[in-house]
Formats: sequence, structure tokens, C-alpha cells
Amino acid sequence: MNILEVKDVTSGYGEVQILWGSTLSLNEGELTCLVGGNGVGKTTLLRTLMGSIRPWQGTILFEGQDVSRIPPYTKADMGLVLVPEGRQLFTDMTVAENLEMGASNKRARSKLTDNLERVYEMFPRLKERHSQKAGTMSGGEQQMLAVARGIMADPKVLMIDELSLGLAPVLVLALFESLRQLRELGITILLVEQNVQMALAVSDYGYVLSEGKVHLEGPARQLIKDKHVRAAYLGL
Repeated sequence: MNILEVKDVTSGYGEVQILWGSTLSLNEGELTCLVGGNGVGKTTLLRTLMGSIRPWQGTILFEGQDVSRIPPYTKADMGLVLVPEGRQLFTDMTVAENLEMGASNKRARSKLTDNLERVYEMFPRLKERHSQKAGTMSGGEQQMLAVARGIMADPKVLMIDELSLGLAPVLVLALFESLRQLRELGITILLVEQNVQMALAVSDYGYVLSEGKVHLEGPARQLIKDKHVRAAYLGL
């Protein structure tokens, strides 16, 4: 079952068009990755799906409902959650306070205690640093907190923009392991990721974005063997 469907979406900034008819869909409970070079529209697509950029044309369906022009806070209440590139944490607030802010919608507030236990089990380092200000943490710890804050929103679909950007390999492995755990919990994930090999290795399905629209798609195991993908993104 498709929980999120994107049909021929175009959008951009001002008069500059970035997306040129992007189409994709997410199967409920699966991990889907969106890969491609810099500047092809990956972040723009996530922002359009979340509602911070309004689509010029096309349709976005969430659980069968047209949400193309619904504001971000309403989508968050419905269960569509974005972990943005750059984390965008409240740096002067503690880890615990940032996590509580993630549970600001009505659905999430009723599950705050359960979800807090879940993220502390998934990221023990955050539990150790629950009273530490977010701005004093390392980049990897901040990324853990950003993902955990997204989980606190009790998402049905969790969209993550550039999970591994600028992080040490050992922390990247821990974060990708958390994606497997989230999928086992039944959370549908859309991952935008620069590490194409890692993204395809953990995903069920993948899309390759080029020049603002989907150029290739298929099961992740097939895409990782595709000659174009291996040459363009894996250096093989």
C-alpha cells in the first residue's frame, strides 16, 4: 500500500524552477532512498512534500488524501515528519527539552513517555546527555538528536535529509543501524543521502533524481548493480 504518492510535482524558488515533474511513491513500512548529485532537487522535493515550499503543479497524496497545499504543521499532526538538513536544533536547550519539543503535536503528546523510552534505548548517548545543551554536543550527537526529535513526533512517514553529512564513519554506521530499527517498528522512511552505497544497502527501494525529475527507480538491490548508478555515484 502506498502511504505517500507524489505525482508530476513541479516547484522552485521565486521564478527559478527546480523540480520538473517529479513522481514517486512510498510503500508503507518500507525504507526508500532518494539519491542524486548536488543541486538536482532532492532537498527541494522534501521541502515541497513537507509544505515549506508550495508545489506549482502536481499532486501529493498522504494516506489517500490530497495534502498538496496543506501547511507543514498540519502535515506534522497527520504524521508526516521531516528531519531537515543541518539538524536545526534548539542549541540553547537541553537534549531532553529538544526531544519534548519534537512531541508538540496532539498525536505525539499522548505517546511522549513511550517514545522517549524508545529514543533513549535507540540512542543511549542521548540518555547520558539528557541535561546537556544541544549546542555543546558533537556533530554526530546532534544528528542523533535530530533523528530522535523526529521520532518523538510519532511519524507515520519520517523524511530524513542528508543523514551522514560531515560525520565520522563510526557514527554513520550507528545512524544507519537506527534506520533498520525504525523500519522494524513499522515507520515508513524516505531517506535523502549523499552516501549512495550505504543508502541503497539499507533501503528496500530507491529513486535516482536528475535535473529535477526521477531518472531511474527500482528495488535497491537492482539499482546498486545498475551500470549508470555504479559509474555516476559509486565510482565503479
